[in-house]
Amino acid sequence: MNIQLTTDRLVLRPLGLRDLPTVHRYASDPENARYMFFGQKQTEAETVQFLRTVEAEWAKERPDFYEFAITFKGVQFGAVSVYLNPNRTEGELGWILDKDYQGKGYALEAARTVIRFSFEELGLWSLVAHCDTRNAPSYRLMERLGMKRTATGPRIYPKTGERAEEFTYSLPRSLGG
Repeated sequence: MNIQLTTDRLVLRPLGLRDLPTVHRYASDPENARYMFFGQKQTEAETVQFLRTVEAEWAKERPDFYEFAITFKGVQFGAVSVYLNPNRTEGELGWILDKDYQGKGYALEAARTVIRFSFEELGLWSLVAHCDTRNAPSYRLMERLGMKRTATGPRIYPKTGERAEEFTYSLPRSLGG
């Protein structure tokens, strides 16, 4: 499956192995991946395995998740995704950007585009997003997207066992699409 979404500045296309150098750079950076639920990628082989999983999903007729590469003028510097629940009515929105590209509105632009895709093309009824409560840029972005905080609860990072608090935000289709 080859879906491409465009904005005024960005092209969102399927993430894949061709993005290995840039994905590994931001996903292996401890500062950049600090609040990512599955943590930083420790080795290039770990990043390769992730990208192979993503490519296999894109090859399906009906993917269970969509990982888009965020590109600007042909340069890939982040990803935005939606993971569908089993009955395909709700999705979980997520993103990561190389720290050199943060603070320029790219995440907002990419996430808005994937929200529109999720509601209009996938027919989802709602989206959720989660973040560590210490990750202020992430929850501020959720709020700028029109998402509402619906819960605060525990977060346990699978790789490290670190415990933290997590915000959950929600966006019903009636508000986002």
